[in-house]
Amino acid sequence: MSVSSIASRAKSKAEHFDVLIVGAGISGIGGAYHLSTQCPGTSFVVLEALDSFGGTWWMHRYPGVRSDSDLYTFGYRFKPWIGPPIATADEILKYMGEVIEENDLGQHIRYQHKIVSASWSSKDSLWTVEAVRTDTNQQLTFTTNFLWMCQGYYRHEKGYTPDWPGMQDYQGTLVHPQNWPKDLDYKGKRVLVIGSGATTATVVPAIAADCEHVTVLQRSPTYFIPGMNQNDLADRLRKLEIKEEWIHEIVRRQILSDQREFTRRSREEPDVVKQELLAGVRAYLPEETVEAHFTPRYRPWRQRIAFVPDGDIFKGVAAGKASVVTDEIERFTANGVLTKSGQELEADIIITATGFNLSVLGDIAFTVDGQAVDFADSVTYRGMMFTGLPNLLWIFGYFRASWTLRVDLLSDFLCRLLKHMKARGSTKVSVALRPEDRDMKLLPWIDTEDFNPGYMLRGLELLPKRGEKPEWQHTQDYWMEKDAVPAIDLDDPVFVYEGGPLDGRLREAAN
Repeated sequence: MSVSSIASRAKSKAEHFDVLIVGAGISGIGGAYHLSTQCPGTSFVVLEALDSFGGTWWMHRYPGVRSDSDLYTFGYRFKPWIGPPIATADEILKYMGEVIEENDLGQHIRYQHKIVSASWSSKDSLWTVEAVRTDTNQQLTFTTNFLWMCQGYYRHEKGYTPDWPGMQDYQGTLVHPQNWPKDLDYKGKRVLVIGSGATTATVVPAIAADCEHVTVLQRSPTYFIPGMNQNDLADRLRKLEIKEEWIHEIVRRQILSDQREFTRRSREEPDVVKQELLAGVRAYLPEETVEAHFTPRYRPWRQRIAFVPDGDIFKGVAAGKASVVTDEIERFTANGVLTKSGQELEADIIITATGFNLSVLGDIAFTVDGQAVDFADSVTYRGMMFTGLPNLLWIFGYFRASWTLRVDLLSDFLCRLLKHMKARGSTKVSVALRPEDRDMKLLPWIDTEDFNPGYMLRGLELLPKRGEKPEWQHTQDYWMEKDAVPAIDLDDPVFVYEGGPLDGRLREAAN
């Protein structure tokens, strides 16, 4: 059999869909809902590498795993949230499962489908996606007119753990929360948690009561917002028997208004905001503890701030079940960790809550017309489309607002774009720098002086560039984007359309 006949036969076996959604997490399920409701008749499939829906919320199994954002804004705009603002992973999965069931989305989802490569052909105006069934190792081929990347932004397989000296000498159990063992027994054990972020704030109160003692070792403190896990406005509206749909929208708008003001104040009056945040911690802990272990060296909002329901981690420290050491690691020892100040912290179990590894568009091997794609060579259009990559959109959420806000916003945009392409008979759309943009200075994906989490600093060189103009960057400003994105002119020269009679006539007129 000839090579050409083999290729033809392989192509004939490919399943075709108008849109292929990558990932069945919070972004992919939201995208599937909007596509089914806003673009009825559009064929689509959702390919998910994991065994079920949920993404982050399905994969993370460490004790106490919960949101660090309120579910009134982290939840979808179309599905009222009726539980406590900070929700457990199980509660979020239940919510997502209801979205799937209520909207008959399950028929579109294929689990255990890991995408290996995606190839664009300008000749055919198609993406060809190669995937592998992780349960059977079967190789599958899909073709699609449009690729919608909803796979998130970090690698699920393995979390980030620094390579500290002497790690091979440690005789205890070493665990990263992202790969939490099902059979890990921490009852009555001495546990050391390395890290100071939201994961630490979640794990420590969840395990402290069962451990002999939990020690948190942090290089530097982090900001937290302690408070009751309830929303007074929602509770008052429910007493008035207001419809849940109205409560969801009213509370959502109030929270977003408060967050916008908080973000503004963090930039314009950081010292005042800092003292307000520290006052929340002082309500649980003495001044010397707050000063030594809970007073960050950076201004508020340069890194994500987690909400701590009922101040649970601070209560654990106050009760003596947990303690905090602010120091750096010199090396691991057989019994634990030696800090640079000379203190040995002995532990039966060490948990490295040290972050994750950045994944750019799922670490999929992309090619365009046979040429390998290096995303770092492209320029982003509003953090969702990229120069040189046709018919593709990536959902990358917000740092200072809930991720899902951008899911709803960009879903509206993509559905509008698909309708626009259909109306003009176009089979291809890409973004390109306009003549007035070509001398624009190109910069890294984010301004690290404004926001600098470790995973971004470690992987920044992998991400596309941004420009100086707002349309050529992911501004991270939901309050600007909520008005700007719906107002995007789809006939702006930034969008280059090809295919169809209208585009042919336009090219003839241009010539």
